[in-house]
Amino acid sequence: MEYRQISEDYSVSGQIEPQDVEAIKAAGFRSIICNRPDDEQPGQPAHDAIKAAAEAAGLGFRYVPVISGQMTMDNVDEQAGALDSLDGPVFAYCRSGARSTNLYGLVQERKQG
Repeated sequence: MEYRQISEDYSVSGQIEPQDVEAIKAAGFRSIICNRPDDEQPGQPAHDAIKAAAEAAGLGFRYVPVISGQMTMDNVDEQAGALDSLDGPVFAYCRSGARSTNLYGLVQERKQG
């Protein structure tokens, strides 16, 4: 499993599987955010499966689904709320990591604005 560190407390990746959660925990992450809507692609694991694995591992979890190419300010607000409420460092994922990266950038812009 590969991931990209975006900041000291935030990293992103493409789709993960429930069995990846232990490696995420072992890498030092304390929370996971899913930015991928369920059923976006056949065969992807539902967020509930990742959430169950995260909770079993003692990690925080939030579901903030963003439709590809249709990010809204409500999505940004939800992501900001998730980041404020979860213990870091946070591991966020979507299909490729791009939505999770873009959301983080927009959250940071709003904080500075």
